[in-house]
Amino acid sequence: MRPLLLALPFALLPLCAAQAHDEHEHGSLGAHEHGTAQLNVALDGQTLEIELDSPAMNIVGFEHAATTAEQKAQAAAAQQRLDKPETLFALPAAAKCIAAQSEVNSPVFADAAPSKAHEGHEHADVDGHYQFQCDNPSALASIDFAPFFKAFPGTHKIAVQAITGSGQKGLEATPANSVLKF
Repeated sequence: MRPLLLALPFALLPLCAAQAHDEHEHGSLGAHEHGTAQLNVALDGQTLEIELDSPAMNIVGFEHAATTAEQKAQAAAAQQRLDKPETLFALPAAAKCIAAQSEVNSPVFADAAPSKAHEGHEHADVDGHYQFQCDNPSALASIDFAPFFKAFPGTHKIAVQAITGSGQKGLEATPANSVLKF
């Protein structure tokens, strides 16, 4: 399944190129934009995979290794929420999907150096990889990201790219428009 997710950016390159052209004319979305997360979604047979890439600011409110007791508590709470993907992504009950794997990484969750520096500012990301096993994947007609927005109100937009049995999809999800339909 990993190769399918790795192929996703290449498969959606024409969509990204068109979007980049629009963004160039209307203001650029940087690779690390506070308030915006990226999600890649792939459905292959009974396996649904979701990969998350978000600035840590959206998730915990800061972008460096947690140093104070308050920051450590915020980071631990965020990591616990991120480790429960069934509470972040609303899948149709009829699809009978269960979370099979969850992996979340970020320098904000450990006493470590920031992931990258940019012009003297710290910019750390949160990366997540989730895998669901669905007993009835034909009933997987949508994913609702509303629970993610509720859990992490610092996230205002999610750029979603998906490959499903019905083809390629894209969505700029917001709290008001949070459902990706397959």
